[in-house]
Amino acid sequence: MDKKQKYILWFKDISIEDVSLVGGKNASLGEMFSKLTDEGIRIPSGFALTASAYRHFIEENKLKDKIKAVLKDLNIANVKDIQKRGKKIREHVLNAHFPENLAKEVRFAYRELCREYGLKVSVAVRSSATAEDLPTASFAGQHETYLDIKGEENLLVAVKKCMSSLFTDRAIVYREEKGFDHLKIALSVGVQKMIRSDIGSAGVMFTMDTETGFPNVVLIDSVFGIGENIVKGRITPDEFYVFKPTLMQGYPAIIRKDLGGGRIKFSLGDKDILTLAKWACLIEDHYKTHQDMEWAKDGLTGELFIMQSRPETVHASLLQKARYYEEYKVRSAKKIILTGIAVGSKIGSGKTRLISNMKNASNFKKGEILVAKMTDPDWLPIMRLASAIITDEGGKTAHAAIVSRELGIPAIVGTQKATKILKPGEIVTVDCSQGQEGRIYQGKVSFDIKKYDLKDIEKLKTKIMVNVGTPEAAFKNSFLPHDGVGLAREEFIIAEKIKIHPLALLHFNKLKDKKLKEQISKITAGYKNKKEYFVQELAEGVAQIAAAFWPKEVIVRFSDFKTNEYKNLIGGYLFEGQESNPMLGFRGASRYLDKEFQPAFRMECQAIKLCREVFGLKNISVMVPFCRTIEEGREVRGLIEKFGLTDLKVYMMCEIPSNVILAEEFLEIFDGYSIGSNDLTQLALGIDRDNAKIAHIGDERNEAVKRMISKVIKICLEKKKYCGICGQAPSDYPEFAEFLVKEGIESISLNPDTVIKTILHLSKMK
Repeated sequence: MDKKQKYILWFKDISIEDVSLVGGKNASLGEMFSKLTDEGIRIPSGFALTASAYRHFIEENKLKDKIKAVLKDLNIANVKDIQKRGKKIREHVLNAHFPENLAKEVRFAYRELCREYGLKVSVAVRSSATAEDLPTASFAGQHETYLDIKGEENLLVAVKKCMSSLFTDRAIVYREEKGFDHLKIALSVGVQKMIRSDIGSAGVMFTMDTETGFPNVVLIDSVFGIGENIVKGRITPDEFYVFKPTLMQGYPAIIRKDLGGGRIKFSLGDKDILTLAKWACLIEDHYKTHQDMEWAKDGLTGELFIMQSRPETVHASLLQKARYYEEYKVRSAKKIILTGIAVGSKIGSGKTRLISNMKNASNFKKGEILVAKMTDPDWLPIMRLASAIITDEGGKTAHAAIVSRELGIPAIVGTQKATKILKPGEIVTVDCSQGQEGRIYQGKVSFDIKKYDLKDIEKLKTKIMVNVGTPEAAFKNSFLPHDGVGLAREEFIIAEKIKIHPLALLHFNKLKDKKLKEQISKITAGYKNKKEYFVQELAEGVAQIAAAFWPKEVIVRFSDFKTNEYKNLIGGYLFEGQESNPMLGFRGASRYLDKEFQPAFRMECQAIKLCREVFGLKNISVMVPFCRTIEEGREVRGLIEKFGLTDLKVYMMCEIPSNVILAEEFLEIFDGYSIGSNDLTQLALGIDRDNAKIAHIGDERNEAVKRMISKVIKICLEKKKYCGICGQAPSDYPEFAEFLVKEGIESISLNPDTVIKTILHLSKMK
């Protein structure tokens, strides 16, 4: 019998060419089962009821005319009307009889599956919609799945439920919006062995970053139990990033691991993370396009399985958008009411409307901000009307996050208390433009949008590098025209990600303050020891930046906190003294050489070593700040090698007059200079740039400063050593950037928001 006429097809007999017969989900399962199991990827065995089986069911029960009648003159703007009609059609389908010839084939196939695995096997029953004349249409996530189904009769009921889910509210609206004929859509039902993730773990993964479209990572979300909890937003998942280029070189390149809300133990071990990431890369390579996958780990056997894979369409479009660089910038911020996880990078304002379920959603108006504990796929009709979405729960792959990206609207998820704090009808602004932390402002906030076509940006002879502080912004900033990172600051990572003074971690057992110890223990939960926490967290922050700009060079500056800044870290008051002018005090190289602080510097070196040797990020170079004397330079260079960092570039910040006067001697020790024009200006002019009364004097365009910089560039060129600048001046003053180019500097490192503006200005130079 011809494939098209069959009611049942086994996965082993299905390929990706059969989308019109079994839908995208089942076609992909069959393709992977038949083509990729030899690569070591596990796919649970099973079979599919075809589109022909669905049409046979509809025709036998004479449902076409009933469906037509119910959907006549449908108005998708009327939420209540959609709900009423969808419910009526689903009742028709569920009350229909199962054709005996079809039921017989389903029973027989189920028995075959039982014989394959033994006893009465538990199965997962999944919907896979398609259209005979629209095989590329995407209906992902619109229809239902039923888990842990046992027995022939229960299976038949589950199959009918899947068929009825072709007429959920969200599915009806989607087809109306796309102009699809409801009766030309068919639903295939996949039946496969149930993987006991309910006592194991499960999740989703993507072969790109879902926020930015950055293509070089596998993003894995994981929870204990079934993966549906992630999509529904019920649980904030554990999140893992694996860097694809060095993973495929054999490195265990897990560059970031974040625990989900309220847990102290990861739901997935490193070995399983790497296995899934390798499978993701193999699947992506097979399909030649980015993939969105579901996976599960059986709690009984400990085995991993891929449950489905589909082309990544929503987030892949970000790669096209990446040809353009769009900046949203708040003009004047108001009071921040609440924060959460930012989804996207846009800004939106409107009146809040709190929704607890679809029963009270009928009054939702276009342009309002949807506020909810969490959202559900049935909410799509109102989500598409929202100017922004705010939820209490969920992570970056929760339903609210996925839909908001597809709709192109800003969302802030995981706020914990939005439904309690925000009042119905108040005007707020949702700001996702400032990195991972989303901010909700009181009232309407004005903002600007700038859009640049990157293909029009000219390549300059002078290298244009980027200053990067926060790892969260690195993936987005990597789409800027760049020659790498001229300054990656450890301070942001330590202050925002680690939060604890390194010596408080090293001397944790000697601490006498019980409340302090409790606070530190809570933050470091899940780590074997406090030292490991510092090294791992710092390494992950640095790695995310290095991965974003790989294979271009990323220059990481060792920590340059001043005493007052270190004191602000948790536990810092125990280890930091009082300095009247910390800007000129215990900082930089002097701190690394101090016997008490030296173990903390060792941890910084270990973090860099972890990035280079374990994650494989050999594009990382390091830089020493505020090195006052030649002797300090020699000793710090020796310490760096002693602590295991060899075979890499070690630069020095040029920011003290002694660095200019003794440039030739310093350059015998280091591989080059990066000019820190901020500190060089204050020290050359004898001012404290923290003092507001004399801050106006601290202008890098001062002739004394420019002469010092000119001298340094000349010496570096003569000695054929690297010379760049990472200070603020070229970002602030286009004419200063011009001066640097004319002097022959090798690279200029700019703040991300000024890269394009500065390139456009410099490209006009003759």
